Amino acid sequence: MTVLRSGSATDVGRVRTVNEDLALESLTLFAVADGMGGHVGGEIAARTAIDTLQAEFARKPSAEGLAGAIHEANRAVWERSRADLDLRGMGTTMIAAALVATDDGDRLVLANVGDSRAYRLHGDELVQLTTDHSVAEELVARGELSEAEAAVHPHRHILTRALGIQSDVAVDVWEVVPEEGDRFLLCSDGLTNEVPAEQITHVLTETRDPNEAAGILVDLANQAGGNDNITVVVLDVMVGEPASGEVEGTQGAGAVAGSAPWASDAATAAPAPATSGTTMVVSAPEAPSVSSDDPGPASPVTANGLGPAVVSRSPSGTELAKPPAPRREQHPGVRVPRRITFRVLLFLVVLGGLAYAGYATVRWYVNSSYFVGLNHHQVVIYQGRPGGFVGIKPKIVNRTQMTAGQVPSYRIPDLRSGVQEPSYAAAKLYVRDLQQSVCSLQQPPAYCSTLTGPTTPAGSTPSTSLPTSTPATFGLPAPVPPTDTRAAEVT
Repeated sequence: MTVLRSGSATDVGRVRTVNEDLALESLTLFAVADGMGGHVGGEIAARTAIDTLQAEFARKPSAEGLAGAIHEANRAVWERSRADLDLRGMGTTMIAAALVATDDGDRLVLANVGDSRAYRLHGDELVQLTTDHSVAEELVARGELSEAEAAVHPHRHILTRALGIQSDVAVDVWEVVPEEGDRFLLCSDGLTNEVPAEQITHVLTETRDPNEAAGILVDLANQAGGNDNITVVVLDVMVGEPASGEVEGTQGAGAVAGSAPWASDAATAAPAPATSGTTMVVSAPEAPSVSSDDPGPASPVTANGLGPAVVSRSPSGTELAKPPAPRREQHPGVRVPRRITFRVLLFLVVLGGLAYAGYATVRWYVNSSYFVGLNHHQVVIYQGRPGGFVGIKPKIVNRTQMTAGQVPSYRIPDLRSGVQEPSYAAAKLYVRDLQQSVCSLQQPPAYCSTLTGPTTPAGSTPSTSLPTSTPATFGLPAPVPPTDTRAAEVT
């Protein structure tokens, strides 16, 4: 089980007037897109790419699905730019990270096109996982430039790959083991062009909250000049594989089959150097095709100890290279736990709290009601609602000594359906009134003596002395002694 938490921040910077960057945070998918193509085109390219990425990955949440989703994002940007003359030439970079389940456990899959980057902070060491698809980096890969020279090279802003520039694009894909305590950084070049790696490492090491860390990095980029849009996503592995003592990383897959030949031509045919903060994409009208059997001029580079990274050419041909490893033994009946992120846990807690609060409210509503009814021909007091309510059945709280045969016939239908009262005291009062009506009969039940003492049947002489002129002298029955209802109790 892997638990992630993330935070992000973005800013237009101090030079640009429009923010063409876009960040994505979801339960298992995270990305940064850096759009380009004019006042409107960059925004549209980034938004189109992010929306397509999210929709396509949801259909196939796997390593191959992530690569395929980026291919579809490239297609969506390309087709939109071809359909609208005002958007011709727009494009966007893309760095994405997705948590996927594999036979060997959860893995964080990274996919990259362009010069937006992914870093991994393992312990106190920050390692760049991606390789920029730029003219300067291609020269570094061929040994013609050092990394220090590439950082200030006039062609460092000229890209050799981006989404939407051609109908298809090569995608670099890696698998990384999400180790507990690791922190990953996805960012546009607006951060890395302004803030040195030492400062980035310090912020990621000292600031534990991912949202706060992302905000500090954006502020540092603005303080350093803010020449471009700045977008940062910080991703923490809260629960994952046990942390190892080694820091294994890569700075990309290098020049693999299908990418180096036309990138090299692009470098030699590059236009005038771009100014700081400007991104250009160099591409040949038709990239030379290279057989998939040809390994290319550069050998693969291992990524996080898992084997060679690969360049994906098309959704159908996308395969993620992994080293041969024994499959985990799974016993019958044992289910592999699914990944649970911090947001999923929070959602479940909130949902459970709401469900409990709703149930408690309904139960209080039901238990605050009472009614008088019949149970096996006996008059009883129930707590609840007649017939029950949403599965909560009424319960008997008082059994009286009255039977259905002792109740006046005109009250039987009401008792069968349940006589509702607002409180338990009101229900007891109703029963007392019903008992007193029965006790006024010529032959009252025995329990009437518990209500008001011995009850004298109508027409007989009471045990106490009465005046000689009583109603009986007029042929009327003798009055029943008054009943003190305050002393009556329902039994």
